[in-house]
Amino acid sequence: MEVKDPAVAYEKKKYSIAEYLQMEKNADAKHEYFMGEIFAMSGAGIAHNTICVNLLAALSNKLKGNPCRPFNSDQRIHIPQNSLFTYPDISIVCGNIETLNSDEYNILNPSVIIEILSLSTKNYDRGDKFKLYRDIPSLKEYILIDSESINVEAFRINETGHWELEEYKEAGTALNFPSLSLKIPLIEVYEGTKQV
Repeated sequence: MEVKDPAVAYEKKKYSIAEYLQMEKNADAKHEYFMGEIFAMSGAGIAHNTICVNLLAALSNKLKGNPCRPFNSDQRIHIPQNSLFTYPDISIVCGNIETLNSDEYNILNPSVIIEILSLSTKNYDRGDKFKLYRDIPSLKEYILIDSESINVEAFRINETGHWELEEYKEAGTALNFPSLSLKIPLIEVYEGTKQV
């Protein structure tokens, strides 16, 4: 999903989390929340959506019978450490799902987050958003998938607590998810796009 500037229709500049959650419950579109500000989200292009559906289908199939469960971009993630509420393209939770105040809407403990990059979001997803995601104690992998070319950046936390990068740029390779003990061929990820 693409993030736009805060909608000017909002009559005040800062909102409490409770106000945001109430507004989101009644909203027709999704919004991110960070430090009192609310940001409207817009739809995505065909390549972005194709990649997202391909990957979600592959993950759902490979994770059957596994304690890890994938979610699409309708699932909101909350990071109490920095106040962010956001809707990643794909998130995966392993084990018991922890939520804000035991609700059904705000997951706190994703193990893997996947964002499909577009021209307007790639800098934010690689930079500021990744900094915010790193505050999630349960997060093991952060995957960025370019929708314009075969290019995947897989960030994984190592045994010493540092993030390491592995890049994939060939259609014949397979994207490795060590924390999930599975691999998905990039040809499957990009199937139906102009990249393959």
